[in-house]
Amino acid sequence: MKTTEADSYYNNLEQMSVAELLNNMSTEDKTVPAAVEKSIPQIEKIVNEIAAKMKTGGRLFYLGAGTSGRLGILDASECPPTYGIEQGRVIGLIAGGDEAIRKAVEFAEDDLNQGWEDLKKYKITQNDFVIGIAASGSTPYVVGALEHCNKNNILTGCIVCNSNSIVAKVSKFPVEVIVGPEFVTGSTRMKSGTAQKLALNMISTSVMIKLGRVKGNKMVDMQLSNNKLVDRGTKMLMKNTGLEDYEKAKDLLLKFGSVRKATEAFRK
Repeated sequence: MKTTEADSYYNNLEQMSVAELLNNMSTEDKTVPAAVEKSIPQIEKIVNEIAAKMKTGGRLFYLGAGTSGRLGILDASECPPTYGIEQGRVIGLIAGGDEAIRKAVEFAEDDLNQGWEDLKKYKITQNDFVIGIAASGSTPYVVGALEHCNKNNILTGCIVCNSNSIVAKVSKFPVEVIVGPEFVTGSTRMKSGTAQKLALNMISTSVMIKLGRVKGNKMVDMQLSNNKLVDRGTKMLMKNTGLEDYEKAKDLLLKFGSVRKATEAFRK
């Protein structure tokens, strides 16, 4: 039996006080980082493979259904503003299309062929890498897409929360984060979703660092899309260059569009 579908360790939830509910959920949530830590050797392998592909111009695709698909889209959408990576280099796809980001699309995840059809719209090639995200490890939308990728010599990975799953078996670089039964039986938006988010954070952040998108510990290529980020970038530039005039540093930053470019221009 899938552990993600196993009965919760807790019962009679409706009889618990709010404090009991929150404390019990917190107790379960504390187990997730330890489960992710056990998967670090698998995560390391997938990061190295993705970074190698992206260094030669390849793209990273996330593909999933429901919560898993939404988490992939979230991670993909945050890479350009955070690291200045070009739009379209990290792409999130969800069963049911964009409509499914906000509401469930019935039976969309059960189509074995649609995942591959969605990937083909992006003219996917052997230069790219595809990660299937599926807490259950059995989502047909993901399984079918990964099988087609394998047949076309496209490297594949996955993030799943059950052992010995079919998604892991059809992935060249599986990541299995086994978190056990959910607080509400079968509600994989809880511990499983948290585990997937942590794994995605590790993967995309490590890849972006290996692509040179971080200097020291700073996001030197971040997009200056709001006042908070302009202020952060200005202070980073002042530290990098020794400039003491905030307004001059800000003007330099806005002129060149990123901390990296402004720093390089100043040093020339």
